[in-house]
Amino acid sequence: MDIPPFRADLARSVRLFAAFRREQRDPEFFYGLLARDTVAQLSAFVPLDGQLVVDVGGGAGYFAEALRGAGARIVCVDVDAGEMTARNGVMPAGAVLGSALRLPLRSGTVDVCFSSNVLEHVPDPYLMAEEMVRVTRPGGLVYLSFTNWLSPWGGHETSPWHYLGGHRAARRYLRRHGRPPKNVYGESMFGVSIASAVRWARRQTQAEVVAVLPRYLPSWAWWVTRVPGVREFVTWNLVLVLRRR
Repeated sequence: MDIPPFRADLARSVRLFAAFRREQRDPEFFYGLLARDTVAQLSAFVPLDGQLVVDVGGGAGYFAEALRGAGARIVCVDVDAGEMTARNGVMPAGAVLGSALRLPLRSGTVDVCFSSNVLEHVPDPYLMAEEMVRVTRPGGLVYLSFTNWLSPWGGHETSPWHYLGGHRAARRYLRRHGRPPKNVYGESMFGVSIASAVRWARRQTQAEVVAVLPRYLPSWAWWVTRVPGVREFVTWNLVLVLRRR
């Protein structure tokens, strides 16, 4: 698979936001596009060819497939066998059933520890983040992205009603659709802020911060991550990149 050079321009942002509208009805298109874009972004920080990469919470394997296409060797860890087989009924190659809160990997064994949109789905997000740092070798890279709670998509399918409260948004979704949302606030979705994530990253003693950036926005808008308050609403999705000491 050819991974195009990464350009964080306005045209890219428009493509990604347009693709969000197809997530529910055409996940193959949406997640395939997002995975290729994310691998291109990651490749701007580290050459992936030959690298051992663990995809934490990799689910059906879209990101693992794109990473493998860039030449990486992949271990895909997820706690939910149903999610891992949702795409075509079989586990992705290199799949390992295990929790992000206790990764089934030895310390300092992977070149890159990668996770996309999982942090907001675990009850102890910074335990997961610490685990990602733990399994990464000295000099290796941690790429951690998540949808922050106060972003327009923070409530996932219950957005934008999550601004009135996660439980209230879930009740509204149930009334409207006759079924509970896939992402249930307080059970499988939690409110993670950019402020807390940046504090965690800055306080790290085992890794240094390489980048803090809004995942989907053009590069001329990356300054928003430095503005408390504003960043919580404008960023949409935060990327933390750290290098293991």
